Amino acid sequence: MRSFSSPGLLLSFALCAGCGFIAPVVRAAGASATAPVEYHLYAGSTHAHTQFTWSHGEQWAAGSGGEKKGKLNVSPEGVQGPPGGSKLKNEWQQNQGTPADHFARAKAQHFDFYATTDHSQESAFNPPARDNPAWVESHQQARAATDASFVALAGYEHSENNGPDGKGHFNVLNSAEYLNALAPGVDLRKFYQWLQHAASAGEGPVVASFNHPGASQYNEWAYRDDGVTDVITMLEVINSNKNIHYAGFLAALDHGWKVSPVCGNDNHGFYGITRHTSRTFVLATSRTQAALLDAMKHRRTYASLEQNLECRYTANGAIMGSTLEQPARIEFAITISDPDTNEPQDRITKIDLVTDGGAIAAACTPTPAHRVTWTPVIAPATGKYYFVRVWNAGGGDLPNAKPDDPVAWLAPVWTGR
Repeated sequence: MRSFSSPGLLLSFALCAGCGFIAPVVRAAGASATAPVEYHLYAGSTHAHTQFTWSHGEQWAAGSGGEKKGKLNVSPEGVQGPPGGSKLKNEWQQNQGTPADHFARAKAQHFDFYATTDHSQESAFNPPARDNPAWVESHQQARAATDASFVALAGYEHSENNGPDGKGHFNVLNSAEYLNALAPGVDLRKFYQWLQHAASAGEGPVVASFNHPGASQYNEWAYRDDGVTDVITMLEVINSNKNIHYAGFLAALDHGWKVSPVCGNDNHGFYGITRHTSRTFVLATSRTQAALLDAMKHRRTYASLEQNLECRYTANGAIMGSTLEQPARIEFAITISDPDTNEPQDRITKIDLVTDGGAIAAACTPTPAHRVTWTPVIAPATGKYYFVRVWNAGGGDLPNAKPDDPVAWLAPVWTGR
């Protein structure tokens, strides 16, 4: 095991068997030698749809299913169905299936975790109830699929499409109950109030993310308070393997939301499980539901177009995702590495620190290498937040990658200002 010291923390590397790559470990300085606090790196997806999202998806024939032909049918009660004339594919189960089918395929692809998040307005989930059969089945299948090498997470997508108090989609993980986002009277205000008191369905907290946001959504990011800010701790910077929502990320941060980047592959079938290479990474104490959700709750995440890019940093000794106490000066310790040392396109070519409004606080253009360590100092540290972006020579693993664009976005640290 290799290690190095930085202010307040000891960072080291340990083999992450489920991922097949070297994962960072963070140990609190001064911690007991017999019981250190260690954060391991785990990779997965926070957004997927199974056959319970029946209104659209890979189960429908091209040109006939879901949004490909026309508007989805929505009843006055907010229950959503496919457009008229939609036709299922022959043997459609080859393309779409149950949560258990999704979990099995994700496990076979060496995901450490995988969340199913079907739309709550779908017919299978209505009327909303804790004992709704599809809701119960989703959670039962997640528990059955979880083992020492893989964590299956059950949640739902809250898709507020109509307003009037703002539009936008969210994922909610590990809640015991759910709301139909399209039901009369369920607007963003009601959702935010409900979310603050939602009970957990299992071990770990309830956590939520903003999904595929634009810069001007959620009624211009309104209705934020400390309670809901403590639950919506993530934001989908990467959606569907290639769609980048950086402008939405900046807008959320500048409006006071404390969110860290995630990748939601948003697959409506099996295709994305085997072909999408983007990942959410979390720094967690173990590969368990409770530990992964705790990491998400405390914003120890990053989103990457490179499926095994290892990123970690501290700020004045505090791990990424932390809130500092209005420091005048911040010393960063940033290490980015890629284990594919035989691949020139995986060499790190640039790192930068971004602050309020998207301003570049500092930048590093090293000699391209598979491992780069950077220790910038920001003084005075007047911004409200700082986060790290990373580039590599190939632009990531996806087809038609663009080397001029970032491949990873890391959790901010907040200064407490």
